[in-house]
Amino acid sequence: MIKVILWDIDGTLLDFGAAERYAVRKCFASFGFGECTDEMLARYSAINKKYWEMLERGEVTKEQVFRGRYEEFLRGEHLPMDRIGELNKEYQVYLSEKIFFQDYGYEIIRDLKGKVRQYVVTNGSRFTQTRKMRLAGYDKLFDGVFISDEVGAEKPNITFFDSVWKQIGTYEKAEVMIVGDSLTSDMQGGNNAGIRCCWYNPQHAVNEKGLRIDYEIQNLRQVKEICHIKE
Repeated sequence: MIKVILWDIDGTLLDFGAAERYAVRKCFASFGFGECTDEMLARYSAINKKYWEMLERGEVTKEQVFRGRYEEFLRGEHLPMDRIGELNKEYQVYLSEKIFFQDYGYEIIRDLKGKVRQYVVTNGSRFTQTRKMRLAGYDKLFDGVFISDEVGAEKPNITFFDSVWKQIGTYEKAEVMIVGDSLTSDMQGGNNAGIRCCWYNPQHAVNEKGLRIDYEIQNLRQVKEICHIKE
């Protein structure tokens, strides 16, 4: 029986792609970069994803992610690179300025409140994720929030999950489930921690990593079925 759910935020409960596109377009307007095309957005998204995966593997620091992604993107687009620090700060604000829920992303947390313990586990920045929690109304629903900036380690590092266990108490590993969209962060983290892994995979991606996936879902409502909670 599932007693604890560890929820990823970006790409799982919230539509990170929509928030990313919104934030990048706002930055283009704010910094006078001109037109922000769909092709530019796709290139930025790929670069951003690459740097976050490097962070998950311990190859770079978060500060290097924040700077490196813009250096690579701006250089490739032949855009000015003299205000990267300001750009990152504005991007973080815009990224958390408007909430884009994933399907059933608010209702599932609301409906499960009091039935299972629910915690946020995220690698996002403290400022952005805290603001998102408040604007989305999650701050009133979750039993706790674990942000890598505060924990001192990133998913999928086992050190991140050790910090979670110290604060939430003792549970059998079979009673704890992580729900997330990322194979490299969430599912790898769940594998490392030895807990149940629920892969939110609405795009029907392929598990090329060979990771253990206990449940694969395309709709967040399916989490209720896994927890044997009736509608």
